[in-house]
Amino acid sequence: MEKLALLGGEQAIKSVPEEMFLWPIITEEDEMAILDVLHTRRMSGTDITREFEQKFAKWQGQKYGLAFCNGTLSIQAAFFGCGIGAGDEVICPGITYWASCASLYALRATPVFADIDAETLCIDPKDIEHRITDNTKAIIVVHYASHPADMDAIMKIARRHNLMVIEDVSHAQGGLYHGKKLGTIGDVGAMSLMTGKSFACGEAGILTTDNLEIYERALAFAHYERNKDLQTESLKPFEQLPLGGVKGRVHQMSTAMGLVQLKYYDARCAEIRRAMNYFWDGLEGVPGIHAHRVEEDAENNMAGWYCPHGLYRSEELGGLSVTRFCEAVRAEGVAECNPGVNNALPTHGMFQTCDIYHEGKPTRISMSDHDVREQDTGLYVCTNIGKRVFSIPWFKKFQPEVIDQYIHAFRKVAENYKELLQDDPGDPENLGVWFTFKG
Repeated sequence: MEKLALLGGEQAIKSVPEEMFLWPIITEEDEMAILDVLHTRRMSGTDITREFEQKFAKWQGQKYGLAFCNGTLSIQAAFFGCGIGAGDEVICPGITYWASCASLYALRATPVFADIDAETLCIDPKDIEHRITDNTKAIIVVHYASHPADMDAIMKIARRHNLMVIEDVSHAQGGLYHGKKLGTIGDVGAMSLMTGKSFACGEAGILTTDNLEIYERALAFAHYERNKDLQTESLKPFEQLPLGGVKGRVHQMSTAMGLVQLKYYDARCAEIRRAMNYFWDGLEGVPGIHAHRVEEDAENNMAGWYCPHGLYRSEELGGLSVTRFCEAVRAEGVAECNPGVNNALPTHGMFQTCDIYHEGKPTRISMSDHDVREQDTGLYVCTNIGKRVFSIPWFKKFQPEVIDQYIHAFRKVAENYKELLQDDPGDPENLGVWFTFKG
């Protein structure tokens, strides 16, 4: 058997071309589009942005698109568009990036956390219904690490209880679920388009919807220069100034780049998926490590496979900790292998004790008629998931000779796990991160 690099053996990874992980792909066409905005002094205009919104919405298969300066504001505007306000509760997965729900505070609403499914890493439909109260207004679904959530089950629950559904598609732009684009199944989809995402155009966000009132409320929330001639009667008396008191306009260098990226995005994602599926196919049957993916076909896929992860089963490797496993894989030359995902949000003080607005009580319960923190129980998967997942390389090119090196690295460690057990320090109590993924 090969000697592990961690124990003095030769690394599995020999050489990797730069383009394997370089993202986003920037060409002369992107550069020229951005330079045109600079030379024509249209950085703060809206003409390019409106074109981008229209084309992005058409690509999604929806009527309306509305761009923002970042994904966080696009999600907040989606909440506002759905009429969420003081005293309302929104059910949110306990594992996600904070921006999926933290902006509820500014709307005087509060998140109620539900557990996630251990296989999909998305909100578990089975843990939603018992958390619904008279104050529940909506569910926000996050298609986490590119994996589509179980939207059929979620939509049934939502319609049964007359709840709005917001899809956070920041991890999965362009993904398909039973033939439908992610972000088009609920009432509104919102997402980040920042540099690290699979759809990346600098720093931006966008929402799409078929609902005119949601669109116009989102427009009125943060777009003062476009907040006029609205059809929604309740908004007409307040035209021209942003009802959220914030400016959401996106820089047109970003939307100019977005127009270019949109032309090539599907083809580039198809290559990414081909590469990622090749990687997991090569590890099929290896004990301890399992693919976090959907069975891809013409109606289902993992979009651009943003921030890919694997599912770890320590019991299949003699109890080897995911920390030790990842350490050994990194020693083989795989820098992108780290344990854990985002920390469970309800374990952060921001959602427990922090009095952000000096109201004399924690902000999360300041507008509630009951203590929603009491519902932060039973989140068993959320609070233990860090020991069951690990990050993997995000291949941008289908180059089998390179990917084979990475397959070999993971297989080598898994098949030699017994050599790692003796010096295994175990997993620390906290394996998550608050604001970004490791790797």
